[in-house]
Amino acid sequence: MEPQNLTSVSEFLLLGLSDDPELQPLLFGLFLTMYLVTVLGNLLIILAVSSDSHLHTPMYFFLSNLSLADIGFSTTTVPKMLVNIQTHSKSITYAGCLTQMSFYFLFGCLDNLLLAVMAYDRFVAICHPLNYPIIMNPRLCGLLVLVSFFSSLLESQIHCLMVSQLTFCTDVEIHHFFCDAPQLLHLACSYTSINTILIYFIGAIFGGIPLSGILCSYTRIASSILRVPTTGGKFKAFSTCGSHLSVVCLFYGTGLGVYLGSSISPSPGKDAVASVVYTVIIPMLNPFIYSLRNRDIKRALWGIISITA
Repeated sequence: MEPQNLTSVSEFLLLGLSDDPELQPLLFGLFLTMYLVTVLGNLLIILAVSSDSHLHTPMYFFLSNLSLADIGFSTTTVPKMLVNIQTHSKSITYAGCLTQMSFYFLFGCLDNLLLAVMAYDRFVAICHPLNYPIIMNPRLCGLLVLVSFFSSLLESQIHCLMVSQLTFCTDVEIHHFFCDAPQLLHLACSYTSINTILIYFIGAIFGGIPLSGILCSYTRIASSILRVPTTGGKFKAFSTCGSHLSVVCLFYGTGLGVYLGSSISPSPGKDAVASVVYTVIIPMLNPFIYSLRNRDIKRALWGIISITA
């Protein structure tokens, strides 16, 4: 295929999850429902934390920021897919593709870093309870969120700059429902080995370091919980981080599965389906995971419902 100059590439084609016309209404209804539940659920978490003074603590401050990142994560991909299904169009402009990819990495990395920050918060709360208010002061909490955001912004801009230097062929069909860097590398006519290495290197830094921090925090947490003499005490200590641990397992399990699976045996269809889990389903489940097992959140939500009723 003859390579096109990058400036002449006006659009890409997002092939989505299925080409079957009969499945399109079902996919539209399903993803619209999941998106609305995601936005509503996470907005309720943010509203509950901001309206209840009892929830003005570091743990819930980080949770509200995670909910905001989850809304952004889903909004980056799902609305464009819904528009394409409704208009029977698969196109996305070149600028739109780069923009979508940038925000995808921004909010995905922010999710990743916030989960690490929340693990550190639980480590301090369980292992150093007496010093918790001093260590996790408002200034440090705000600083951790800002560092997470600007680190995520840096990663997204690195990916955007890397993809913007590629030369594409006449084949601009992306076997996915959103623009992702590995998918764009497959379409490039230029030499991409260095770019592929760079993607995994960046992933090792921005994904591996937070994951290592989470594992280290939970190793120390488990060690402290095992030293608690009573079964009730152990259960109470573990219950404070059970929801976070569930989200971590879902997020990293599916995310690592997609990227490791694509490197071992590339399968666009499987990658797209697996991506649905951590871009759509996990952000939708997070409010339920954190609220159903948390009395404080449930009390604040019932307070909001009783006021509006």
